[in-house]
Amino acid sequence: MKKVKYIDKDEMELAKSLENEEWVSDLTPKEKKQYEEYARNSLTKQKKINIRMTERDLKKIQAKAIEEGIPYQSLISMLIHKYSEGKVSIQ
Repeated sequence: MKKVKYIDKDEMELAKSLENEEWVSDLTPKEKKQYEEYARNSLTKQKKINIRMTERDLKKIQAKAIEEGIPYQSLISMLIHKYSEGKVSIQ
């Protein structure tokens, strides 16, 4: 197993407290169930698709993804998922 390098003492203490199970969840049972559902859904097999879009739109999406700190493919996938769940609509 590779030895973990910590950034500083605080990070090392945080990691050790997690390993020692010193953390207690403050989620309600309903919230916990919802997050478990999210996890189950994220583990389902994913399919690759090709999408044609303008270079301008792609650059804007890539810039937004950088702002969010996620890969642009993940941002596109998340937007498609939200639309398919009815959480985003086309105006």
